[in-house]
Amino acid sequence: MTVIVRDLRPDVRTDVEGFARVRMLALPFFLITPDSLVHDLTHAHPESHYRPLVAEEGGEIIGSAQLGIVHDSADPGMGYLNVYIHPERTRRGAGSLLVRAAEQHLAAHGAKKVFAWVLDEPGNRLFAERHGYRSSRSAHFLRLDLANGTLPPLGELPPGVELRTGADFAADPRPLFELDAETMSDEPSDIAYEFTDYEAWLAESWNHPLVSHELTSVAVVDGRPAAFSVARMDGGTRYGTVMTGTARALRGRGLAKLAKNDSLHRARAAGFTEAFTGNDTGNGPMLAINKWFGYEVCATEVRHVRELG
Repeated sequence: MTVIVRDLRPDVRTDVEGFARVRMLALPFFLITPDSLVHDLTHAHPESHYRPLVAEEGGEIIGSAQLGIVHDSADPGMGYLNVYIHPERTRRGAGSLLVRAAEQHLAAHGAKKVFAWVLDEPGNRLFAERHGYRSSRSAHFLRLDLANGTLPPLGELPPGVELRTGADFAADPRPLFELDAETMSDEPSDIAYEFTDYEAWLAESWNHPLVSHELTSVAVVDGRPAAFSVARMDGGTRYGTVMTGTARALRGRGLAKLAKNDSLHRARAAGFTEAFTGNDTGNGPMLAINKWFGYEVCATEVRHVRELG
């Protein structure tokens, strides 16, 4: 049968379910749902030219791609592309068709470089190299067994520190945006970001359907958020953290550990059985914190980049 590539139709339930299924099979350590896909598409910044694609064979979605322009980069012309194929539907040409269509779209919107994450497996690395992509940095996916593992005990809070939830900031989450912007700017990255758009952060991040304000923990010092651990959940028993960080002036006091430990304990009490997160392989401090919690590496992705024309 012939493989075709087309746009994801967010208003067709079988489309978003098929896209999400491929992603979950190919990347089972990353939380995604059909509703989160629709949210990402409908709330994407216009300048990102975000475009999800599907590869279809005989009416079945067998591949997916998410691509766009990094509109908030300090360097113009930065694009991204992430392709995932159903593990039992490989070697049908779907990946190459998705890459070709994606690169055409990105080039048409001014992309000069394209960055892609590729699972660190021989076939995937070879595929990327054959399409002109060269490897750069890498990152680990980490898993923690919440059901059977042992979390560090909850200790006494240091003087002047209190723990709150993200829900406590529902009326005014701007202090969390400011903390997120500061911590994100210090994250290992091959693209320089300008994280300044509060309204975009609200729409794309804080009000994302997977984010749990109730399970997000915030360490507060002198009335201001000093560290936080942002929690996500997929509607089942899987929990994830997408960002854990501390304000620069307050680092070295164990505040990120406090926040994340609080969130993990509350997630376990709420019935979540698995916890997932991810770290750049060069982010030693955060890797050490996650090892302390008992997380183990379950997969590695390698960042690849290609110069366009």
